[in-house]
Amino acid sequence: MAAPCVLFQTGTDPFNSNYEDLEGRVAFTMALASHTPNLVVRLTREAPWAEQHPTIMGPERSYFYFGPQVTPGYVVYGNNHITLPMPHLCRLQKEGSNSRYFTAQSGRAYKWRISPQRMECIDGRLCLAVWELLSSPESDYQARVTLSPAAMGFVTEIMTTLILNRMYIWSNW
Repeated sequence: MAAPCVLFQTGTDPFNSNYEDLEGRVAFTMALASHTPNLVVRLTREAPWAEQHPTIMGPERSYFYFGPQVTPGYVVYGNNHITLPMPHLCRLQKEGSNSRYFTAQSGRAYKWRISPQRMECIDGRLCLAVWELLSSPESDYQARVTLSPAAMGFVTEIMTTLILNRMYIWSNW
């Protein structure tokens, strides 16, 4: 059985954070793609890291297109022309719930259990990813993401929705 993949987050701003593995390889980067007329941020899955994980599939990039004054807009995966409204990727099913739901490109539904210190992505029976804020002030990293082997087939979608949920918390949407 394959071991979980651990990534470390640098930076606290979800609009400008990077993720690297235990060997220091950059796995995902966030970068400004455009700011005129509205903010567009690009998440890129870096090839040198992805080549270490043969089960990775799916898009290499996702784009976060924001509305005026950085309000929720939509997400596009790769070169796909299908736009997914941000609220659709962070759906609330019950008022007051700490869970947010998204549907992957495969059509399967997943849930993020959300708290300010920890988030878990589950598919109903299996924990696919865990994001945990690190408490050590001397660490170079602000958080850790642990990805199960089952998550690697759609890791860009998991990271996109994780970052989007962090943006929702950060921006008080």
